[in-house]
Amino acid sequence: MELYRKRTLPTTGSNPRGIPAAPFVDNVSDYVTTRADVEPTLRSFQEMVSKYQFMEVNTQRRAQGLQQKIPDIRKTLETVRFLKSRREAGTNEPIQTTFDMNDTLYAHATVLPDDTDEVFLWLGANVMLAYPIDEAEQLLEEKLQAAESSFKNCEEDMEFLREQVTTLEVATARVYNWDVVQRRKEKAEGKEEESKGETGRIRTDG
Repeated sequence: MELYRKRTLPTTGSNPRGIPAAPFVDNVSDYVTTRADVEPTLRSFQEMVSKYQFMEVNTQRRAQGLQQKIPDIRKTLETVRFLKSRREAGTNEPIQTTFDMNDTLYAHATVLPDDTDEVFLWLGANVMLAYPIDEAEQLLEEKLQAAESSFKNCEEDMEFLREQVTTLEVATARVYNWDVVQRRKEKAEGKEEESKGETGRIRTDG
């Protein structure tokens, strides 16, 4: 098994949801002092990239779920408001509508305004509860606001995570380039020492 030094890198704060920001490498010497530090530093960068990408995938899935959920909540809220407005208007004209029993089955129904003092709402996990129509409206408004806020946060988090990956890719390139320069310097210094040694031997032989 390959052993290597694990290097702990400093972070520079976090976003409002607590996702840590990636370190911005402005001066490479702040992170690596010798070539021995290069490999563990690059490994740490790669580990952080993997974590950010993992969080991005999970956040994207959550956002997709909210994209499907928000229209359903909004549609239900509009229906509740419609029933409430009909009840408040004092009309006795029945409402002809259809209920979707499943994806392909619908049932016709006649709804009287006097029968809409309460509504039944699905709460998930096959749970349905009856709510007075005013409470149902308030509950749906709160759920819609929370879902829209969560979706906005997901979009901000995904953008933040992509920025951190880009920052780490730039940092990786800078550390790698620093290592290349150091290797060239060491190689040049080695040739210079070798040249001096050969010159000294020639003078001695002479």
